[in-house]
Amino acid sequence: QVRLVESGGGSVQSGGSLRLSCAAWGYRYSSYCMGWFRQAPGKEREAVAAIDSDGNIKNADSVKGRFTISQDNAKNTLYLQMNSLKPEDTAMYYCAFDRYAGVDVCSGSWYGVGYWGSGTQVTVSS
Repeated sequence: QVRLVESGGGSVQSGGSLRLSCAAWGYRYSSYCMGWFRQAPGKEREAVAAIDSDGNIKNADSVKGRFTISQDNAKNTLYLQMNSLKPEDTAMYYCAFDRYAGVDVCSGSWYGVGYWGSGTQVTVSS
């Protein structure tokens, strides 16, 4: 059973930085994707950034040049470095995983992804 636990959220001022982490357990698949989604109050969950087991990366247009996704396979941990944060980045951020899936799955619609963490809140004030 895949288990995902996020950490690193918090409150920052506009222009600040945060690094989110997602510790993963229970996945032993040679092919997979992992990603970050976010959901603001009253809005649908949206993809932020994704990476797959081949190292392919996709970022949402709204975060290109500001957010960087990476993974440390030795630590089974996924990261999201967020710089130049804006108030519109305020949301609950969720770690996602799917097996036998490429980066398109973890950067597409949220309902196409099979495994989720419980989320970590990011609040950016102006």
